[in-house]
Amino acid sequence: MTSIELKSALEAIIYAADEPATLDQLASVLGEEKHIVRAALDELVASYASDERGVEIRAVAGGYRVYTKPQHHDLVRRFIKSLRPPLRLTMPALETLAVIAYKQPVTQPEMQEIRGVNCAGVIETLLEKRLITTAGRRPVIGRPILYRTSKDFLMRFGLGDLDELPSLKEFEALAREALGADDGIAVEAETSQTGEPLTEAAAPEASAAGEVSGEAPAPPVASAESAPRDPQSRAPNADAEVAGKNPGEPARRAAN
Repeated sequence: MTSIELKSALEAIIYAADEPATLDQLASVLGEEKHIVRAALDELVASYASDERGVEIRAVAGGYRVYTKPQHHDLVRRFIKSLRPPLRLTMPALETLAVIAYKQPVTQPEMQEIRGVNCAGVIETLLEKRLITTAGRRPVIGRPILYRTSKDFLMRFGLGDLDELPSLKEFEALAREALGADDGIAVEAETSQTGEPLTEAAAPEASAAGEVSGEAPAPPVASAESAPRDPQSRAPNADAEVAGKNPGEPARRAAN
């Protein structure tokens, strides 16, 4: 396979893939040595970096993926939002997601100790939205389930790995960008599985995500360990369904 053919094949695979395509996967399917594929990827990434391109190829979550460039985020977000409302997270869900992200792997009792509320309902919500996943059980009495963030979390938030998590102060802004919520994350009523409201002890605070009536943000759960990495939205596809895709969410291609 010539260099041009290899780069063309890589471009097609990365564009069509539902998940970041790893170097091992690409080398295996193309039948080429990894160092040859890596060199071709470097050239492809460089070619997409030119100003005439509206998208770029980036390394994320251990693989390669197509993203729209930052200067087009507002336009892409506006288009996506016109198709379907952005993914909605309640403030309790966002706060619980932050606890999991910065304390993982973590159990439900540990989350509830940090937040001071029943987290069963929001854990179910985060599992349904594929933002978190289970990670075994803690070897203590009762063997509670451990939770961690998922690969979908990394992709939606535009992170290569967990080392790129921003500070808690910047987490909400990152969430707003990743979820495509220009006006902030929608705040909805959240109840526990027992039907008891999830309330905080402190008074409510206003934030960029909106006002939470009768509930205050959870106390800080961690400190920043690395600088934030700006999330970038994925390239929309005119040939496939894009309804419901948010900036920061990969565009899935329809394969025939």
